[in-house]
Amino acid sequence: MHPIRMLLLGLWLLYAQVAGADLAVIVNPASRVEHLSRPQVIDIFLGRYRRLPSGLAAMPIDLRTDAPEREQFYLLLVKKSLPEMNSYWARLVFSGDSTPPFQVADARTALDLVAGNPNAIAYIDSAAVDGRVKVVLELKH
Repeated sequence: MHPIRMLLLGLWLLYAQVAGADLAVIVNPASRVEHLSRPQVIDIFLGRYRRLPSGLAAMPIDLRTDAPEREQFYLLLVKKSLPEMNSYWARLVFSGDSTPPFQVADARTALDLVAGNPNAIAYIDSAAVDGRVKVVLELKH
């Protein structure tokens, strides 16, 4: 293989490993939710079902549209890009069937909201999880 191609391939592989971190779906420990399956998280974040298994109303929290974790979350969860997700929500909002998750500026805000609200559910970089929240699903590359 040509040395430049090998270098470019090596750089691409390095970028692919560094660019995306593992994500954690988090809830407040008071929610009484121990674990969520991938289908349950899909239903909550895609507006199909807005209750946690404990019976509490779910308040899904999305990161801002330009947050890299947001794109990664939907790619890992439902294999959809952000433009596909925006189209999905445009159809649901227009039809009156559902509303998109509450959007926050950054992962720190999402973490703080989940820590303070038993109804909240969010996703953040696994490395940012602290003792105030409970991880109910991990999404790995």
